[in-house]
Amino acid sequence: MTTPKPIGRVEVFLVGAGPGDPGLMTVAGAAALKRADVVVYDYLANPLLLAHAPGSSECVYVGKKGFSNHVTQNEINSLLVDKARRLEARGGGVLVRLKGGDPFVFGRGGEEAAALRDAGVACSIIPGVTSGIAAPAYAGVPVTHRGMASSVAFIAGSEDPTKDESSLDWEGIAHGADTLCFYMGVRNLPLISRKLMEAGRDPETPVMLVRWATTPDQEVLSGTLATIAESAAAAGFKAPAIIVVGAVVALRERIAWYESGPLAGMTIAVTRARSQISALALRLRSLGACVLELPAIAIAPLPSYDEVDACIADLRSYRFVVFTSANGVKAFFERLSHAGLDSRALASARVAAIGPATAEELKGYGIAADFVPCEYRAEAVADQLIEAGLADGDRILVARAFEAREILPSMLRARGASVDVVPVYRTVAPSRESVEPSLSRLLAGDVDAVTFTSSSTVRNFASLVNDVSADSSSLLEGLSCYSIGPITSAAAFDEGFSIAAEAKEYTIPGLVEAIVEHRAACSEGK
Repeated sequence: MTTPKPIGRVEVFLVGAGPGDPGLMTVAGAAALKRADVVVYDYLANPLLLAHAPGSSECVYVGKKGFSNHVTQNEINSLLVDKARRLEARGGGVLVRLKGGDPFVFGRGGEEAAALRDAGVACSIIPGVTSGIAAPAYAGVPVTHRGMASSVAFIAGSEDPTKDESSLDWEGIAHGADTLCFYMGVRNLPLISRKLMEAGRDPETPVMLVRWATTPDQEVLSGTLATIAESAAAAGFKAPAIIVVGAVVALRERIAWYESGPLAGMTIAVTRARSQISALALRLRSLGACVLELPAIAIAPLPSYDEVDACIADLRSYRFVVFTSANGVKAFFERLSHAGLDSRALASARVAAIGPATAEELKGYGIAADFVPCEYRAEAVADQLIEAGLADGDRILVARAFEAREILPSMLRARGASVDVVPVYRTVAPSRESVEPSLSRLLAGDVDAVTFTSSSTVRNFASLVNDVSADSSSLLEGLSCYSIGPITSAAAFDEGFSIAAEAKEYTIPGLVEAIVEHRAACSEGK
């Protein structure tokens, strides 16, 4: 067999989008999307993942739902080859085929890969988290468990409807594995239950259906082989869902976590810069929330670094160096490295960090902050430096964003200090295109809450909403807005937002705690 070579400079990736929660896409999958010129995606691939792709990318929907094809598989195969050829004609590019779950687990990814290779187009496969693993996990059911299940089988629950007879070996399926996971089988649930019992599977075997797994819309229905079909019909249980059969289903009562989390069922928009979303998103997801990435700011380089570089060249003259954000730390040390220096250049200065996140970032560069105030805002930093014996004429370097409050340098200058305020990075508003999928969800009323971690996120979020909605005030009435601290809350008030809760400790953990406490209070008040 002849191995196809990449055509021109064209790269093709078949990427597993995971089961639904956009946070469950692999790092490799997200990296491929970030480079995509063309994205071909289907029904079960969360459209929010398209936010990873550049705003200039062409996104083509080829969704198929059940047996009602919007686009046939042969048409999809031809489309992929055609898009690859078009990229070749343009001189190269990246084509991503984004498929729900894993492309090689009932995803017909093998057919697409074979069609591409037959056409002489090389492609790479990036696996995804398959719903047969994710759905039971999010329902609190391990598919294997010591002493209970040592084998698991994945089975297509729906076969070609034109076939006269089933090709499935029901005898082998019933006894071949401890745990059975049926994909796309809700429509055939009565048949599946009956066939398993006829083949000798105990009618009292626990069964569970998981619909829209890993999302805020997740639904779980439990029963036995003998009862599940009738229960599903009575509940109007619809696809898409995974059917799990086996003794391990009984563990759900002990392990269930996702639906019982304090933020279960909530969709929360996170407005931090995309590079900073992970920490907050992970905390929220662990508590049951679905996180919508809607970055209202982006970190951008400065037009010129002359001022920064001049201060770095004169670092030994500063008694104090103050960092007001983790982003400021990163940007400063990038310039320090550019000058051929490292943390030793700060040996003669005492270093202040505005809060624990900034202090933690400093630790990564080998710097233990001398000052971290108990209250994480600029005024508290100034108070600490004054208490430390700030003297007339002491030189202080404040490394910060291009746009920031002037209160810190003003307080220090009032005490006689010589303060150099040097921007080391700037924040900019994102393009409308880069947040379009998430913004559409917001406009459709699918978002319950929004978090703000800075004044910039507030202002830019307000601008995005006002640009796309003539009645932004009514749109935001149904949203619970959460703020990381009083400065951010004041900015929200100025933009007409009502803050549902404010963090007592001005940190990401403090913000999450405020959300949890507020939701609990609302639940108790019902």
